[in-house]
Amino acid sequence: MSKQNKTHPQGGSPMGPGGGNMMMMGGQKAKNFKGTLRRLLTYLKPRRNHLLAVLFAAILSTVFMIVGPKIMGNAITELFEGAYGKYTGVPGAEIDFDAIGKLLLLLVALYVISSLFSYIQQYIMSSVAQKTVYDLREDVNNKLENLPLKYYDGRPNGETLSRVTNDIDTIGSTLQQSLTQFITSIVTIVGIIIMMLTISPILTLISIVSLPLSMFVIQPILKRSQKHFADQQRTLGQLNSHIEEMYTGHQVVKVFGYEKKAIAEFDEVNEKLYDAGRKAQFISGIIMPMMSFIGNISYVLISVVGGILVAQQAIKIGDIQAFITYTRQFTQPVMQTANIANIIQSTVAAAERVFELLDEEEEEKEVTFESLQNAKGAVSFQNVDFGYGEDLLIENMNIDVLPGQTVAIVGPTGAGKTTLINLLMRFYELNSGKISIDGHDTRKISRTDLRTTFGMVLQDTWLFNGTIKDNIAFGKTGATDEEIFAAAKTARADHFIRTLPDGYDTILNEEASNISQGQKQLLTIARAVLANPPIMILDEATSSVDTRTELLIQQAMNRLMEGRTSFVIAHRLSTIRDADLILVMHKGKVIEQGTHIELLEENGFYADLYNSQFSTKKAI
Repeated sequence: MSKQNKTHPQGGSPMGPGGGNMMMMGGQKAKNFKGTLRRLLTYLKPRRNHLLAVLFAAILSTVFMIVGPKIMGNAITELFEGAYGKYTGVPGAEIDFDAIGKLLLLLVALYVISSLFSYIQQYIMSSVAQKTVYDLREDVNNKLENLPLKYYDGRPNGETLSRVTNDIDTIGSTLQQSLTQFITSIVTIVGIIIMMLTISPILTLISIVSLPLSMFVIQPILKRSQKHFADQQRTLGQLNSHIEEMYTGHQVVKVFGYEKKAIAEFDEVNEKLYDAGRKAQFISGIIMPMMSFIGNISYVLISVVGGILVAQQAIKIGDIQAFITYTRQFTQPVMQTANIANIIQSTVAAAERVFELLDEEEEEKEVTFESLQNAKGAVSFQNVDFGYGEDLLIENMNIDVLPGQTVAIVGPTGAGKTTLINLLMRFYELNSGKISIDGHDTRKISRTDLRTTFGMVLQDTWLFNGTIKDNIAFGKTGATDEEIFAAAKTARADHFIRTLPDGYDTILNEEASNISQGQKQLLTIARAVLANPPIMILDEATSSVDTRTELLIQQAMNRLMEGRTSFVIAHRLSTIRDADLILVMHKGKVIEQGTHIELLEENGFYADLYNSQFSTKKAI
């Protein structure tokens, strides 16, 4: 079984980039951090005024919050001096409750205003983040529509989906939460240092020195924990992959009696995940107690030195309380900034993956167009050469198909049958030569016009999550109910649809597993009938159904092909005996062509293929 993490292609957990504890574990790093960051900022450029408003709101919110401890300290000083004077018998000394009340009301007002600006900041930033992600998704969606088929053929679907969903979501989350938090943390750090300096430069020095001491102590622990967190993410990816494989293929697992081995493999990977997670969490769990220990030593020093300064009347007692509050507030934004720096690394790496997708080579731009209206269906291949790489798969192919003819394409696996269809639809560009429809070079016809000339019924049915009616209507924009019902009748699908509880309004699930394979195929034929194209492409649509259903599908396909040029990729040669032209392909070349009778009389490659099918059946 494969160990690749299909659910999370990058091996990350569902919790987010880098796992649950971003500070403790290094995130994925970008190859070109500065260039990618600059490019990401261009998406924010149209909203720079909003960002300035966010910065302004963050500064005001933080400033009003930072002033709070100082005012609280003044209230404590007022209370202490009044009580101390009264206790020591100072004439006229008493607690000024009016002054204290005014200070407390001012404090409440400051915190309310701070919260208001914080709300404004989050409100504006949520709009900025979502609009930025909206623009990014629009660009990615437009890019996906313009990418050639070879891009999708050469990459796993999960990789592309990860870039479109996970990576863009990571960017959105960072813009929404981490960017505002980063701005607030920087402003808070600067503001707190200024406030601490106004109280006492000596105490400020003691407080700041404890920070690099903390980092010096925890740095070796961080390095050790990173290794275990990396192991945790790697084994989590293995576990996700194993679970997905076992559950999606549970029927095969049961048929081949793989349950015990699957459980044993799960236990082995789960044990590794437990061991890595336990070590990672234990080592990283040491960090906070150690930082608290160093912080408490700092508080003791501040209290002792502060007490001496108060005794010398260098500062007031309320200032000590305010300073300790600032010290506690100072540690949090510093740690947040370090954490956010790591998140930004992962975000830029995610942005780089998105930009790599946006930089992929698109299909050749169409410059001049020839109109292809009411095509009759004459198709011609003239000296066509094509290869996916340096080696040519198709060499000097020449084919002429008349309107209304049925052309069967046969040959062994890898002969180039599907490649020929891809070239016909212009999913790939020719190396040389020309393909014409009604005398028009397909490279001079717009891809939209070209592809609407074709209808396709493939072996692998594609139906989306929606009603049966919507799935059939996919073949024609603005189709009426009457047209949909008529197409279903032509495809021999109307009867089974009406026997379903909700008829045409029956909802198909994501894999359309609530109807049979043959019923799926009839729906795709109905879709092609509704599209009513002049040229049809049929890729062995009956290979995975029973004999009776095959007969129904074959009848539906025969009605579909009436009066149309049809290309039929055939594996069962018995189904294409009546074709007007049979092309026998081998190693990218058409080595024989003619009718069924003519090719049998030649006693060549086709005759061997045809006879081998029946001799095999007879032997069985």
